[in-house]
Amino acid sequence: MMLVAAFGLAACANPDRFGANGANDASRNGGGVSSGVIPGSVDDPTSTAYFNQRVGDRVLFAVDQSSLSPEARTVLDGQAQWLMTNSDYMAVIEGHADEQGTREYNLALGARRANAVMEYLVSRGVSQSRLKFVSYGKERPIEICSEEACYAKNRRAVTVIAAGSLMG
Repeated sequence: MMLVAAFGLAACANPDRFGANGANDASRNGGGVSSGVIPGSVDDPTSTAYFNQRVGDRVLFAVDQSSLSPEARTVLDGQAQWLMTNSDYMAVIEGHADEQGTREYNLALGARRANAVMEYLVSRGVSQSRLKFVSYGKERPIEICSEEACYAKNRRAVTVIAAGSLMG
């Protein structure tokens, strides 16, 4: 046991473990990414934070509609471009509805909305194998109130980005 501990301490004390003179690449090139962009931040165009906040992760729909508005198409054009540039990511498109109507109706409406988004992304060159969709109907509202302002926010499709495979 003492021998294992000694080897462990020796490995921690190796000044050359990060390369020449114990310096890692970030300290050799001035402290990190030369552009000043923090990896994974909202300013990193390859990050999910950038996708969510700068590109836009959601589109909204009119009452009882699954057709894409011009504003939705603009957001989805940006999503398609981001997905084409960042091919290591997959996307799950979540379809949602407001609280009006039956559970069954809203599940079907959410599915139509999510499918409309998926079909649009595919039409813009995103491989269908990188996309899947799910409907939550009215089960996952982001606003809870019986007013049009809340209903409007809940009539949406959200593109959720994930690294890796969608299988499973």
